Amino acid sequence: MTSQPEPQDSLAELRAQLQGLSTEAANPELSSIDTMTTAELVKAMNGQDSLVAAAVERELDSVAAAVDGVYAKLATGGRLIYIGAGTAGRVGVLDASECPPTYGTDPDMVVGVIAGGPRAIREAVENAEDDAEAGAADLAALSIGAGDAVVGISASGRTPYVVGALEAARAAGAFTVGLACNRDSVIGATAEVAIDVEVGPEFVAGSTRLKSGTAQKLVVNMISTLSMVKLGKTYGNMMVDLQATNAKLRARSQRTVLQATGCSVEEASAALDAAGGSVKLAILMVLTGIDADAGRAALDAAGGRLRQAVAQAVAQAS
Repeated sequence: MTSQPEPQDSLAELRAQLQGLSTEAANPELSSIDTMTTAELVKAMNGQDSLVAAAVERELDSVAAAVDGVYAKLATGGRLIYIGAGTAGRVGVLDASECPPTYGTDPDMVVGVIAGGPRAIREAVENAEDDAEAGAADLAALSIGAGDAVVGISASGRTPYVVGALEAARAAGAFTVGLACNRDSVIGATAEVAIDVEVGPEFVAGSTRLKSGTAQKLVVNMISTLSMVKLGKTYGNMMVDLQATNAKLRARSQRTVLQATGCSVEEASAALDAAGGSVKLAILMVLTGIDADAGRAALDAAGGRLRQAVAQAVAQAS
């Protein structure tokens, strides 16, 4: 099916909007990349990529506000919903898909939504990002509410699909974050918290899967990871709620118990077996000497926070 051409006046308005976006600009220092050697290209692209972390650093206060808002919703049983189009949508879907194996979360706790649906993860879906009503409808299909957090992601900061979704999320009372790669973004103004990571012109002008995509990945990494840390999903910097679904993760589970307790391999293996594979419970059992049933009760009393459960078990035993 062939798409209908856009009216010229609409295209003129859109060109004017894009003209003011740094992510759409062409960097004059890179105007001759098609004449460079491979070594020169690699060095030039790496130099551009090195600017991303500093751009994120300038937005750390906003990222912290986003983490606190997301954590508050997750701590009371709510969800984290990422929503975006194209690369931005895929970044959200990727982050959401990695939370269950990493932190043992329910698949419904962190959800990624992309314009055009699951097919758009692998291929472009024509005009999906231009439909503001679809963004609102996709959130409505999830029964979004005041207990949830919604992070809208858009490199330009003006994607209609994301704007529509954030407007619907705010109307439903959800906590909202706008993650963009241009200053004073529309989605930032629409959301409660604006994270405008200004990365500047892309290595290939307008190709926002590059620095913009990297910046988005860094920020969603912080939002999900730090929320999980605050929820007690780690012990220090070790994953203790991971799901051991393959040989590598089973070995990592055993190694984590060894690192956290200093016990022998045999003790770690026995504790994991008694704990039904739960790294968190196995560590608690080794450190305190309590059995699996008592350990589960201690973790429940501590809200799943291992450090607190260990301290309480030790205090009760003394």
